[in-house]
Amino acid sequence: MTKTFQRRTLITMAAACLVAATPAWAQSSSPLRVILPVGPGSGVDTIIRAAQNALSKALGGQSVVIENLPGAGGITGTSALVKAAPDGNTVAFISNNHAVNPSVFKTMPYDSLNDITPISVVGGSPFVLVVNPAKVPAKNVKEMQALLKAKPGSFNMGSSGNGTIIHLAGEMFVDALGVQVQHVPYKGMGPMLTDIIGGQVEFGAAAVPAAQGHLASGRLKAIGVMGKQRVASLPDVPTIAEQGFPDVDISGWFAVVGPKGLPAAQVERLHKGVVAAFNDPEVKAAMAKQDNVINPTTPDVAVKFLKSEQDRYARLVTKANIKLD
Repeated sequence: MTKTFQRRTLITMAAACLVAATPAWAQSSSPLRVILPVGPGSGVDTIIRAAQNALSKALGGQSVVIENLPGAGGITGTSALVKAAPDGNTVAFISNNHAVNPSVFKTMPYDSLNDITPISVVGGSPFVLVVNPAKVPAKNVKEMQALLKAKPGSFNMGSSGNGTIIHLAGEMFVDALGVQVQHVPYKGMGPMLTDIIGGQVEFGAAAVPAAQGHLASGRLKAIGVMGKQRVASLPDVPTIAEQGFPDVDISGWFAVVGPKGLPAAQVERLHKGVVAAFNDPEVKAAMAKQDNVINPTTPDVAVKFLKSEQDRYARLVTKANIKLD
C-alpha cells in the first residue's frame, strides 16, 4: 500500500466521520415552514412576507414557505405548530392574541408558554385610537371623555373581534376614561374600520398601518397613540398617556416561536437568521414605512416577555369581564 493511497484513505475516512458527526438538521433540504395563525393581508402577514426573501438568504438559502392557518383567535395555527416536529423546519409568527387567548377561552388545546420554544420577539406595531370625526367632534382625549360621560352607553366602540387584542386595547381606553360604551365586535379590523367610517360605530382602537390611509384622507381622526411613544407618520398626534391617562399603554407585537423541545443549536440558528433578516436594509425600509419598530430580542428575553404579557392580559380580561365560549 503506497503512502499516497494511505493518505487518501485517511482523508476519505475523516470526511465520512465528519458527515456522521454533523447534526441531521444541518443537512436537511426541507423548507422552513412559517405558520401564521392569521389570514392573508393582515398586519402580521404583511410583516413576515416583507422579510421572507431576506430570511431565506440569512438561513443559507433554505426556502421559506409561509402558511396562513387562521381561526379561533390564532389557536388553529398555533395548534399546528405545537404538533410539528422540533427539527427546526417549522416555526410560527405570532402576535398579542397568543398571550391573550389563555385568559379569554375556557379551554385551550395547548399550553401557550410551555408548548412552544420562543426564538425572538421581533418588534412592535403602534395602536391608535380612531374616531369618526362627524360622530365624535372631540379633538383630544379630554374632550372625548366629556362627550362620552355626557351620554353614558350611547356610543359604540368597535373591535376586530371579541377577546382580541384590539378589543382589549379599547377596553383599556374606556376604563382609563371611566366611561360606559357599547362594544360591537367585528370579524377583523377591516370591517371595523369600514363601519367607523360609515358611522355605524363611533370609535375603536386600530393598528396604525391599517388606519394610515383613512387618517390621511380625513375619513378617520386620530385622538391619541396608545403606546408610550409618538408615531413617526403621525408626529402631531400625542400619546394618550401624554394627555393625562398614563394607564393606557398597549401596542401590537410579533414574535417567532418554534415547537416545544427545539434543540439549542436550532434556536441559535433560527435566531441569527431572524435578526439578520430584519436588519436587511430593504426589510428595515419596509418596516419603517409601516411604522413598525424592529428590535429583535434574545430567546431568553422572549421567554420572559411572553410570560409577562400573558399575566398582564389576564388582569385586563378579568377587569373587563371578557369571556368566550
